[in-house]
Amino acid sequence: MKKILVTGGCGYVGSKLVNALKKKYFVKVIDIQWFGNHLNNDKNLIIERADIRELGSDFIDKDFYAVIHLANIANDPAVELNQALSWEVNVLAAKKLVETSILHGVKKFIYASSGSVYGIKKEEKVTEDLDLLPISTYNKTKMICERLLQSYQDQISIYNIRPATVCGLSPRMRFDVSVNMLTLQALQHNEINIFGGSQIRPNIHIDDLVRVYEHFLEEKIKPGNYNAGFENLTITEIAKKIQDKIYCKINFTESNDPRSYRQCSEKLLKTNFRPKKKVSNAIDEIINAYDKKNIKIDDTCFTINWMKKILS
Repeated sequence: MKKILVTGGCGYVGSKLVNALKKKYFVKVIDIQWFGNHLNNDKNLIIERADIRELGSDFIDKDFYAVIHLANIANDPAVELNQALSWEVNVLAAKKLVETSILHGVKKFIYASSGSVYGIKKEEKVTEDLDLLPISTYNKTKMICERLLQSYQDQISIYNIRPATVCGLSPRMRFDVSVNMLTLQALQHNEINIFGGSQIRPNIHIDDLVRVYEHFLEEKIKPGNYNAGFENLTITEIAKKIQDKIYCKINFTESNDPRSYRQCSEKLLKTNFRPKKKVSNAIDEIINAYDKKNIKIDDTCFTINWMKKILS
């Protein structure tokens, strides 16, 4: 059985990914667990609570096939709380991770970057060969980490995955990403509050993103940068999809936020990956779980709120 290391395996995407991987692999998770641990014990799973900045050289051994590096301080507001910490976690820690991976003969290093590294683009098809023009510190940490990892590409297969905004249910739930956040507003208050509305966001269902990482683990794919997003929607279009399912009012407020992100994932599709779920599926799943009271909603579901408490 192949051994896989997942950093950030207790997070929003990580929890869902690890639950899928442990059915086929032995998985080791390294996570500081600022947002808790929602993983269940399993014979194919070991969980180590640790700060990725402080790892020694023995966190993996020669039997590990791949590293999936998810651990990071996520989203623009959280990164701005402590920029020095964010650069340490999001960039500097990756250097030791990849160098130790090379030392132990790891075959694949799969990095969770972000589709936001492109910045504001007018092109209808935002492909991997366009210039990266990040506009926030968070976006910049992702771009610099990509370039750091690519400098080792002659020693290990590097895959920089650039996910769109993720939506859908996870054991470690987030309600500070667009689809999830607006759906919760509609469920709790029967109204959705939108600043602007014309901003475009690419989206990917969390189950499809899990399958993307599995795809790169299991298939023979050329190393490089890969977009992972399949529905480019305005915030207003997302809100109307929710309104079609939940009786609610949509309130619009003017915004000076110019950020619009699109993605074209034709390169990923050419590797024979096919998405199976849409934004509408994520909305349905959140509604169903909320109605059944299967979602615990607290500050840990909102990254910026919880990070403020941690850093204070």
